Amino acid sequence: MTDTTSPPVAGRNLPLATLIAGCLAVCLAQTGLAIPATLNGLFQTDLHTTGSQLTWISDATLLPVAVLELTFGVFGDLFGRKRLLIGGALLMAVGEAASATAGSVHFLWAGQALAGVGAAAIFPSSLAMIAVGTRTNSQRATAIAAWSASLAGGGFVAPLLGGITANYGSWRWALVIVALIGVVSAAVGFLAHDSSAPKGRSLDLKGQLTIAIGLFALLYAVIQGPSDGWDSAAVITGFVVAAVFLALFIVAELRSRAPLLQLDLFKNRAFALSSVVAVVGMFSFIGTCYALSMRLGPIQHQSPLRTSVAFLLTNGPTMVLAPITAALLARVAARWLLSIGFLLIAAGDLLLARLPITDTALPSLVVPLVLVGMGFTLAVSSITATAVNTVPVRFAGMASATTSQLRDLGFTLGPAIIGAVALSRAASGFSHSLAASQLPEGIKAAAGQVAATGGPLAVNSVPPQSPPGAAGPLALHALGHGYSIGFVVCAGAALLSCLLAGLVLRGGRPGVNLSEQPDLDTRPEPAAA
Repeated sequence: MTDTTSPPVAGRNLPLATLIAGCLAVCLAQTGLAIPATLNGLFQTDLHTTGSQLTWISDATLLPVAVLELTFGVFGDLFGRKRLLIGGALLMAVGEAASATAGSVHFLWAGQALAGVGAAAIFPSSLAMIAVGTRTNSQRATAIAAWSASLAGGGFVAPLLGGITANYGSWRWALVIVALIGVVSAAVGFLAHDSSAPKGRSLDLKGQLTIAIGLFALLYAVIQGPSDGWDSAAVITGFVVAAVFLALFIVAELRSRAPLLQLDLFKNRAFALSSVVAVVGMFSFIGTCYALSMRLGPIQHQSPLRTSVAFLLTNGPTMVLAPITAALLARVAARWLLSIGFLLIAAGDLLLARLPITDTALPSLVVPLVLVGMGFTLAVSSITATAVNTVPVRFAGMASATTSQLRDLGFTLGPAIIGAVALSRAASGFSHSLAASQLPEGIKAAAGQVAATGGPLAVNSVPPQSPPGAAGPLALHALGHGYSIGFVVCAGAALLSCLLAGLVLRGGRPGVNLSEQPDLDTRPEPAAA
């Protein structure tokens, strides 16, 4: 098999069909990842979920994405990215259609996990197909800005779709429509130009197995920690297994002649720093979105349509500012764009943390959410550009898979960690408030029983006229305080990313010819797999 990732001849542009297919596919994938956040309130009402079960609905999609993207990056390099683009879209269609028929939260988890596998195939494949079709920094900046705008477009479509369908029909129709978009995306994918890069790549079964087990164990432990207890046997075992298998992954990659992940890439400071920033920075963004969805849905019980308006503010700027972003990527060093982007996210989070939980007015959210949206616009495009611009073209597939996996690892950790922090603080605050309140002992006992089963979120959702409902205001304020702390944690992560980008990251000089990037692979070419 020949290497087909050589950049096109000078003057030739990226095929329009490939750009459209890649952008539509990544929009589909992000829509699938983002839509549960809009529907959290309805999931809780219809399926009677607890706080941790709501977290798992989002993470059921994000978990396979974070675990499998490196593997699909190899598959795309070996067997062609086009078939992964098409297959991933079809798999998402099946998963979302299955989720739409769910009668229990467990079946919903299964359908979302299947859709997540499809998204895991789409993210690295779509980015690599676009990246290898460009030659200069200016061309790639335009293509990456379009790809990033499409990714944000999924975050724009998801709340709009969820809000309209849930308000005028059922949340199930939102998932059906996503499934139909998957079918359309698969059909458009047939028009794309295929690419692959089999040279120096193999299935690397040891690497795939160790990274999959290690990341799954890590994310399971983080997600289950709040509900099972951080000192529980299952959570401790998860962290131990994660440490062992992630160490085994590094050993396997160092010994492999055709590694799943070329660890030499991390000798490039720009690539290494952008990888760290991708995890921490995207954790701050998706953690913000998760906290926002919980505030508006299960806590304040606002309608999905009103909730969708808030999410339009966080994702709309990326689409509107796409031409400006492309121009900035080609002219301004990535570290400055990253620094400004994460500074804006931090400012928006701190403003959100100051809003009282009793404030249900949408105008109060406009300024902080627009700041977060503008920050995400600059950050996600700059992270993507830095990762794929600082490696040789034939490593575009590996770099695309790595940056996608790290970005989505941050996405997966966001709901898990923010949910853990917010719900644990809310539970503690509610217990103290309930004990210190002047409510009759019978009401205290009834509210305590509800909280023991579903936490303060359950108390906040019972009818106000019921005995435990009298403790609803206490639960509301405890939840508001808990998620305010969540916004502060997100702000801290964004500020850390800002400092890493501004003070440590160097390079990213605009205007370079991407075909002149040096080749990092100095080892002999392995035998064909």
